[in-house]
Amino acid sequence: MSDPNSPAEGSAADGTEGAGEDHTVELSTPVELSKSDATPPRLGPRPLERPEVDPETAAVFGRPGGVEGGFAAQRNGTPQRTTLVAPPPAALASAFGRPDAATPSLQRPGDNGSSNGAAHPDPFWTEGAERDPWRDPESPVALGPPAVAGSTPAEPVRGEGARLSLRELLFGRRVEPRALAVLAAVALLVGAAGGLVGRYTAEGAAGLTDPDPMISQTVPARERPPGSVADIAARTVPAVVSFEVRVGDEGGTGSGVMIDPSGYVLTNNHVVAPAAEVTGAQIEAIFHDGTRAAAQIVGRDPKTDLAVVKVEVANPVVATFGSSAGLVVGDGVIAIGSPLGLVGTVTEGIVSALDRPVRLDGSGTDTNAVIDAIQTDAAINPGNSGGPLVDSTGAVVGINTAIRSIGMGEGGSIGLGFAIPIDDARGIAEELIRTGAVTHAEIGINARSVSDGTTDGAQVQNVQQGGAAEAAGILEGDVIVRLGGRPIAGADELVVAVRERNPGDTVDVELVREGRPLTVSVVLASD
Repeated sequence: MSDPNSPAEGSAADGTEGAGEDHTVELSTPVELSKSDATPPRLGPRPLERPEVDPETAAVFGRPGGVEGGFAAQRNGTPQRTTLVAPPPAALASAFGRPDAATPSLQRPGDNGSSNGAAHPDPFWTEGAERDPWRDPESPVALGPPAVAGSTPAEPVRGEGARLSLRELLFGRRVEPRALAVLAAVALLVGAAGGLVGRYTAEGAAGLTDPDPMISQTVPARERPPGSVADIAARTVPAVVSFEVRVGDEGGTGSGVMIDPSGYVLTNNHVVAPAAEVTGAQIEAIFHDGTRAAAQIVGRDPKTDLAVVKVEVANPVVATFGSSAGLVVGDGVIAIGSPLGLVGTVTEGIVSALDRPVRLDGSGTDTNAVIDAIQTDAAINPGNSGGPLVDSTGAVVGINTAIRSIGMGEGGSIGLGFAIPIDDARGIAEELIRTGAVTHAEIGINARSVSDGTTDGAQVQNVQQGGAAEAAGILEGDVIVRLGGRPIAGADELVVAVRERNPGDTVDVELVREGRPLTVSVVLASD
């Protein structure tokens, strides 16, 4: 590496520095100007002042000893070879390489357009191009006209002219005749299209009022598969009986179902109760074919609102008993009876709920019943009481007993009807036919429905002296929440839970006394 403080060598003739060398250029001998030369003297470049290089810096950043160029020799002593780069692809060389020397140049000619009118062989220059100020970079600045053309004056807005009358339009020769002909042709086409649309519309509407329409053909036979409502009604309606009860000048209607070939009919107690203890009262049974026969009360049970009457009739149609235990919510059911005195009425619905405790309103009768009802949305109205509720096979699964309505007095069906399960009614009917009376289990308490927001139950109001509850240790104020495994949500549910049992049965009663749960065993008594 050369010493940076050594004097410069090989200065260029034009006063520039040698590439890659540090040196100082001294000012040349002053040039003497003649008096006739108007050009001022030109000064050479000022000497460059470079500070001395720190030896420590030179030792760190300088070239190592024995290295003259930018690349060191190979370690084995062989001279360094320069690796040539492969030539670029032809496409890149054509796009980015230098143009061929024979290709015409797009640059301005070398004489800068100042050839004193000489003809240029290059077509780049047109005639008179040398006098074009835009091509002469030394032409003076001059104020010229604007580059855009002058704006043309706006046309005055014409006012609205006078309108032509029909006479002037047709005979005034102020409209081209061909325009009138085209307008007339368009009007004719529009009129023809409207006429065709009107014709097709009229023809389509005429089919609705045609005096000789085509009527679809029908066949005498209709499909009534087994299990349809029509099939069930045809098999069950003959076993349904309508009752007319007359007590003096008053009367009522109800329904019943034939349960025995001897003429025994199962119905509701509140249907026949008005005539039970009144002298001269009459109960008349009306069958589906219009046959009438007198009926006599065999037995009544006010606590379940069931009764059995007997009709003297030969060879009656007897209904088939089903099982209410197999019902589920959503099963299809059919209610048959005489609502509002209309004999043989059939309505269809489904089972809406099961085990619904319902207290019956026995106004005017001795009925004081709480039933564990089947709830249905089949239309049930006054007069349906005592009639059968049958399933999709035609078997009786309940006895229609009550409806829920809105308002005072008798109301129509609002989709809430209740029936006594046939599993409960069958045993009671058999007992009434045998003995004329029915006994029920009794726990011996009066209760009311209560709830603390989380648990419902029946709170004991009083305990009958000598009853089953007193013997089991049940006290007033106890809240019964379960009896024999059945949850008790209120006083009505406690009644139906007890009447499901038989006198003498022992049941476990779960209750809450002063906030503490307690279970006692109760031996049910008889009423």
